[in-house]
Amino acid sequence: MALRDSRGTRRPRDHGDPGDAPSAPPPLTPVGDAARPSAAEEARTIVASTNTGTLATLTEDGDPWASFVTYGLLGGSPVLCVSNLAEHGRNLASDPRASIAIVAPKTESDPLASGRVTLAGMAERPAGDELAAARDAHLAAVAAAKYYIDYSDFSVWVLRVHRVRWVGGYGRMDSATGADYAAAEPDPVTPRSAGAIEHLNADHADSLTAMARTLGGYPDTTAAVCTGADRYGLDLRVTTDRGIAYTRVGYAAPIGSYDELRGATVELARRARQG
Repeated sequence: MALRDSRGTRRPRDHGDPGDAPSAPPPLTPVGDAARPSAAEEARTIVASTNTGTLATLTEDGDPWASFVTYGLLGGSPVLCVSNLAEHGRNLASDPRASIAIVAPKTESDPLASGRVTLAGMAERPAGDELAAARDAHLAAVAAAKYYIDYSDFSVWVLRVHRVRWVGGYGRMDSATGADYAAAEPDPVTPRSAGAIEHLNADHADSLTAMARTLGGYPDTTAAVCTGADRYGLDLRVTTDRGIAYTRVGYAAPIGSYDELRGATVELARRARQG
């Protein structure tokens, strides 16, 4: 249906207006502990999940220049090994402002539903002990770099992160400071959770439905699918007679390793049955 003003004149649809698109039904009861990783934690997890990204630098004319790169990590700071002959290498030498866009390993058929992060800051060439540590960090992540990292026309750079933008898919996004990003840690559960999620969906569908009904705020759930797991809880996609929605159920307490995931989900199922 077209949008019209008070005079009946057709007006353009704003991006924030969903128009005729279906909307997710809201929860009917209070959602329990829905704690989830912060934007900084989400970003650290994505950055640690791969070793490739797209580096954005500035040419001498001030034009943006994007390049595919590999990286290692020194703490959470990307470590680049860059050819001084490459365009992005020359760009960094003249203007250290840079950002890198990193996409999480594919888990969704829709690319825009996957997680990604942009880290922006200043690229610096480390020296002394930090140079040795940065070199080791890059080699640990990019084994093939051993063939060229010590050539005279290659340089090691560390991106000092000042600003972070995390996108977790449609409708999930947030920003973080460089300080928050540096203080955060990658999630210990998410990178290894695919098998556990598959097991939950295949063998414990009834428990997931009970979690959504009693802990997730959707007592009218007819089916539930686990779409994610982290140190704080599970993400669920729920089906109701009112439509499809997404909710969150949290463990009794955050867990510190993947090995604790089974016990945490068993405890969630117990609470759901008692609820």
